[in-house]
Amino acid sequence: MKMPQLKIGHIAPKYPIIQGGMGVGISLSGLASAVASAGGIGIISGTGITNDELRYHIRRARDLSNGNGYIGVNVLFAMNDFAERMKVALAEKVDFIISGAGISRDMYAWGKEAGIPVLSIVSTAKLARLSERLGAAAVVVEGFEAGGHLGTDRPMFDILPEVVEAVNIPVIAAGGILTGQDVAKAISLGASGVQMGTRFVASEECDAPLAFKQKYVEAKQEDLMLVKTTVGLQGRAIRNAFTDIIKDDGKFKVAKCIDCLKNCSYRFCTMDSLVRSLNGDVDMGLVFAGARVGEIKEILPVRQIIETIAGEYHFATEQAV
Repeated sequence: MKMPQLKIGHIAPKYPIIQGGMGVGISLSGLASAVASAGGIGIISGTGITNDELRYHIRRARDLSNGNGYIGVNVLFAMNDFAERMKVALAEKVDFIISGAGISRDMYAWGKEAGIPVLSIVSTAKLARLSERLGAAAVVVEGFEAGGHLGTDRPMFDILPEVVEAVNIPVIAAGGILTGQDVAKAISLGASGVQMGTRFVASEECDAPLAFKQKYVEAKQEDLMLVKTTVGLQGRAIRNAFTDIIKDDGKFKVAKCIDCLKNCSYRFCTMDSLVRSLNGDVDMGLVFAGARVGEIKEILPVRQIIETIAGEYHFATEQAV
């Protein structure tokens, strides 16, 4: 059985798979274009890059994918430059914008004016209803199993049916989605598609350095831990020297604060720690990862990852008939 068609506005990919937007620098034009070319939906993370860099990666992703597929941008509401980043993405006429760590009435209005769908990342039915009322084209339901900053301590498959029941717009399941069997389960519970981040980090085309990807392949379940970042949320990361320093409210001083967050605890610099990982220092930087990263054993091409998931989905749904 083929995967169902995901439709959000003009967006109708071959596979109902959205690649998660991962910053800093983990999902840029390389990964997003590869996912789009393979029949999924690619996302460029706008976090931690300049406006000029965001424009460059949007245009490069289009070039690399030869204009095929769909490319969106992820912007974090918690960042001071949220509005600035969003307006750059709108001006570049991306296929959609997805926002997490908060919502605002303005972002939906801007999207509507530009004719570009705006999606929200939510973790409750209440927030999903609010997003729909304000103008969200779809919602991404992110559960506790996700990598990076977490908005809930509840499993995604517990939250998903509640959100599906609460809204009339497409619902995308995210957090702990790794296989075609996971996709089949999400679809059976009413999801229109899935978002996957962790699985695509361990891909050849991912923009992360090899040391970062190797950290994923080598990670075991016991290597994962939750840390409270300066954003004010818990985040799941792979244990290393840096997480040992900041656990239990530990502090790590940086040379210069760039004042990137609307609200910051200043206990350490989340942005600086993510940039260190991007630059290959995966011992003294944050390496966010999903709860099931330990199941990933090799780095593969994006197209092979997606086609494997599609085959697993087909097998799972045929077995269920």
